[in-house]
Amino acid sequence: MSRSRGLNYDARVTLLGWLAAAVLFLQLPIPLYWFVVHPQIVFWRRHRTAAYVTGLLCSWLPVTVAMIVYRRELFRTDWPSVGEIALGLGLIIFEGWIFVRVHRDLGGAKLVGATELSGGGEIEQRGVYGRIRHPRYAGSLLAILGACCLAATRSMWTVAGAWLVLTLLAISMEERELRARFGAAYENYCQRVPRFIPRQGKRRD
Repeated sequence: MSRSRGLNYDARVTLLGWLAAAVLFLQLPIPLYWFVVHPQIVFWRRHRTAAYVTGLLCSWLPVTVAMIVYRRELFRTDWPSVGEIALGLGLIIFEGWIFVRVHRDLGGAKLVGATELSGGGEIEQRGVYGRIRHPRYAGSLLAILGACCLAATRSMWTVAGAWLVLTLLAISMEERELRARFGAAYENYCQRVPRFIPRQGKRRD
């Protein structure tokens, strides 16, 4: 009986660790991808396929390797508390809901930078983008915090902090590119819609 309990315990901890690893694999590379795309956007507009390939290689590949090499430092081996599990799963599920909303409003092509690389498009103001300007990044942060709750170590919290700094830099580059592309229209959008936290009250369309 005790041996069976021990096996179940280990399996559940491993499952939570894999879930946290999956979240990190999906979310951590995002700002690195945009660090490749945004600074040389004029060049990449002439080489769109190369932009996607280079961005993926320079973001997902190093993150995957680092997670494998430092897995013992990143993922806890003890059983999280019930509160940590509930909070972690809740944040990850909420991020999933945000991602569905963002995908519905933007479409898959815009999510990976199609409009940046084409130099066209329009300012997205429908749905969740009428409430906050960067719902995708906000959702990513929630998911990473959820992963920290499920399988966190001090190292993972450090990684989450570094990710936040990189993401704020990526957002700054993205907004600079949007201002160059849309001018006064984007400035007006920024004045009406906050970056991350929705304003109270009814949205103005």
